[in-house]
Amino acid sequence: MFDRRLIQNFDWGLLCITLILCATGLLILYSAVSTDDPLNISYFYKQMAWYGIGLFLMILMFLFNYKHLDKWAPVIFFFSLLLLVGVLLVGRHAGGATRWLVIGPFTIQPSELVKIPVIIMLARYFAKNVRQNGIGFRDLLIPMGLTSVPFFLVLIQPDLGTAGTIVLIAASMAMFAKIDRRTLICFILIAIVAIPVGWKLLHPYQRERVLTLLSPEKDPLGAGYHIRQSKIAVGSGLIVGKGYLQGTQKKLSFLPEQHTDFIFSVLAEEWGFAGSMSILFMFVVLLVFGLNIAHGCRDSFGAILSVGITAMIFWQVFINMGMVTGIMPVVGMPLPLISYGGSSVITLLIAIGILMNVSMRRFLN
Repeated sequence: MFDRRLIQNFDWGLLCITLILCATGLLILYSAVSTDDPLNISYFYKQMAWYGIGLFLMILMFLFNYKHLDKWAPVIFFFSLLLLVGVLLVGRHAGGATRWLVIGPFTIQPSELVKIPVIIMLARYFAKNVRQNGIGFRDLLIPMGLTSVPFFLVLIQPDLGTAGTIVLIAASMAMFAKIDRRTLICFILIAIVAIPVGWKLLHPYQRERVLTLLSPEKDPLGAGYHIRQSKIAVGSGLIVGKGYLQGTQKKLSFLPEQHTDFIFSVLAEEWGFAGSMSILFMFVVLLVFGLNIAHGCRDSFGAILSVGITAMIFWQVFINMGMVTGIMPVVGMPLPLISYGGSSVITLLIAIGILMNVSMRRFLN
């Protein structure tokens, strides 16, 4: 029999802020693609279709009990790894990277989709291994292995931004599950020692991006071009912006990837500081909803799952805004629910659907 409490506990606030972000994303995207090239407008209509598919999948995500994800986590995780391997074998190469799978009329980016299986798998493990005195080093070997496999499969595409996000999500979930102090200090020391090794493993262009962050004026027309033009657009918006569809950096196509990674620059130029803060406020509200769901959940799996999804949204927003404002390297990170991209939109809406699922059923034993 259908439980009426599911309707009574439906998170309408989370749904509303999600729909507002989607609508805002379409407004900004339309401005970003309304240039002299008429072909660019197709991105707008494609994004509408992706939103439709994503919202449908979001609805499917809260129609079943989220606890079934615990049971099916290994299958979901293994299937996501197969998709990543498929990218390496038969993926489409573009822009110096191989990140996409062509399946019939659709092109998907498994590195985006794999974030959710990683979150589900880690939530399953941490929920069964939570300890009052904290998780020790040995207990972290399995989640480290679960994280490292998709991390390296994504890294060699290469996609440093997404690979790094997977690690940050895993670290956030581990911190929430509680790591004992000795183990935490050990990991910090390991991370410090690993920095020189990681630097040597980076591709030359990735090193160049980090060096450009430290000194963008060193090569303003080359490696520093992206950051420089983005900062000009953000700064020129002042308080209230130049007006919708009136961004000059956008019209003259000075902004690189202005419909994807640098869409926040379009927003800041046309809507100014006020518009930028409004979008940031919306994301803060979304994150608060996620943390509130985790706090009110009665079982460890649901709570850690909610934290993982919230961490995914937080790190993507943080990295993207840091990237376009020149405080972080350019790593190719879409702004959640705002940037153009089918895989990104679908991943975020599926994740939010799972959050709604947990919110609806957190009163159950």
